[in-house]
Amino acid sequence: MKKSKLLAALVCSASMLIGSVVPSVPAMADAMKVVTLGADLSEDQKNTMLRYFKVDSSQVQIIYVTNQDERDHLSSYVPLEQIGTRTVSCAYVKPTTSGGIKVRTANLNWVTCNMIASSLSTSGVTNCEVVAACPFEVSGTGALTGIQMAYETASGEKLDETKKELATEEMVVTGNLADSVGQNDATTVINQAKMQVIADNVQNADDIYNIVVNISNNNNVSLTDDELNTIVSLLTQIAQQNYDYSEMQETLERVNDNVTGQADESTAADSSEEDPDSIVNDVDQSALGDNVIESSTEDPGLAEETGASDSSDSEDWEEYPTSDDSSDSSDANTEDAAADTSDGTDESGSDEITDISQLNADFLDEDAQAKFEKAKTFCQGEYEGDEDALRQVMGDDAAALVTLDSDTANKLSIQVLEKYLGILGNGAVTYSADGTEKYMTPELNMLDEQLKKLFGIDIIDDGSSIEDIDILGADVSDEDKDTLYKDTMKFFENLYGETTDSAEYSDAVVDDSAADGAGEDSYSEDTIEDAAE
Repeated sequence: MKKSKLLAALVCSASMLIGSVVPSVPAMADAMKVVTLGADLSEDQKNTMLRYFKVDSSQVQIIYVTNQDERDHLSSYVPLEQIGTRTVSCAYVKPTTSGGIKVRTANLNWVTCNMIASSLSTSGVTNCEVVAACPFEVSGTGALTGIQMAYETASGEKLDETKKELATEEMVVTGNLADSVGQNDATTVINQAKMQVIADNVQNADDIYNIVVNISNNNNVSLTDDELNTIVSLLTQIAQQNYDYSEMQETLERVNDNVTGQADESTAADSSEEDPDSIVNDVDQSALGDNVIESSTEDPGLAEETGASDSSDSEDWEEYPTSDDSSDSSDANTEDAAADTSDGTDESGSDEITDISQLNADFLDEDAQAKFEKAKTFCQGEYEGDEDALRQVMGDDAAALVTLDSDTANKLSIQVLEKYLGILGNGAVTYSADGTEKYMTPELNMLDEQLKKLFGIDIIDDGSSIEDIDILGADVSDEDKDTLYKDTMKFFENLYGETTDSAEYSDAVVDDSAADGAGEDSYSEDTIEDAAE
C-alpha cells in the first residue's frame, strides 16, 4: 500500500467514528441492534442494504454517517483535500453476552472478516456479531470504526479512545502487510503475535521483536525491516493497555484457526444451527445480486468460495465502484444493481470493459456526472476524431490534431475515463500533497500524475502496473503522445477553471495525417472557457 493509500485508509476509518444517530421511533422493542448506513448511498441502495441485513427501520436504530460529519471531525488535523467526498460503507451490529466476536463481510475487497474481528477485539469489544457490507465492491477501510460507533450506541458502553485508535492502526497495518504477503498470512502473523504478547504480558520491545520474528519464520512469511518494525511498534503499544486475554481468547483463537486452515467447518456449521438468531448467518444474499465476494468467521470457506480471498491486491479506492454490473437486486433498476465489482467485469461476464458505455457513473452526484459526461464527449472527439463532439465541449475552433485507429482510440478513452471516474467517485482521499503540485485542485493533480503514466510522459517507476504505463506503446510517436497528453490536460484544466504555463495547447505538434484542421493553431482560450462553462 502506498503512503497516500495508507493515509486514505486511516481517514476513511476515522470518518465513521462520527455521524448522526437517528432513532426510527422513540422506543424500540429491539434496541440492541444498530445499523449504520453511508449517507451518500441512494435511497434504493440504503433500502438494498436493509434488505440484505433483513431488517427494517422499525426494528433497528439507524445511524447515518455523512461526509460533512467526516469533514467536521477531521478538518482540524487532516487537510480537506485529503478527505473524500462520499461515505457508503454500512454495518449491522448486535452486541451479545458470549461467543466472542463473529463477523461477516460482503463486497469488501481489502478488509476481511478476520481482520475486523481481531482488530475489534483490540478496541475493547468482547462479544458481538457484525455484518459489514456495501451494495457495491469497496475496500472496506471505513468499516471498523463505523462498527465501533454502532457497538457503543447499541451497548451503551463507551470504548476506550486509545484502544479504538490502536484497533484502527492494527487494521491498517494488517491491510498494508496483506498487500505484500496476502490477507491470511498478514492476519496470521499479527494475530498470533498479539495473542502471545497479551497472554504472556510481554512488555519489552526486544522481546516483542523476537516474538514477531519467530512467528513469521514459523509461518514462512518474509517481512521487510520496515514491516517488522511497524508490527513491533503496534504490539508494543497494545502491550501497554493491560488487556485481559481471557476476554479475547475465543475471538483470537477462532481467527487463528480460520487463517491458518485449522478451522473445523462442521463445527462452524453446528454453531450456526445452535444460534438461529445470529445476524451473521441470517442475511438475504439475493439483495446484493450475483458475484458478491463474502467472508465469515463462522464459515472459513466462504471467502475462497466467493473469490474474496483473491482480492487482497485490489487497487480500488475506498467507497468507489468501478463499472457496470447487471447483477439484479430485488429492484431491477436500482443504482446498486448498476455497480460492479473491482475487477471491472461487465454484464456479459467478460474480463474487461470494452466500451465506454459500460462505465457506470450513476453513483456520482449531479455535478460530477456532468463533468464525466463532458469528459466522455471530449474523448470521443479527441481520440476518435469526432470533431462535432470535440467542438461541443471545446468550442467551434477545436480540431483533432492526432489520428488514432479505432481500437487504439477506444482503449485510450476507456483508460482515461476509468481514471477520471475513480477520482470523481473518491474525491481527493488518496491524494497526498508533496509540494510539487501544478494545480490548486487536487483532482487535477491526480489526473496529471495518472495521465503522464498512461501517455508515457516523464515516467517514474513507482510500482504501477505495466498495463497503466505508456498504453499507446510504439504504435504512436512520442510527439503524438505528448500532444494527446497536453490536449487532454488542457480540457480538464478548463473544465475546472485552471490553467498552467506548462500545459499550453498551442505547442502541440501536429501529425501530418491528422484529420481536418491539421496545421491549425490550438483551441483558443476563449472558446475553451466558453465551452467549459
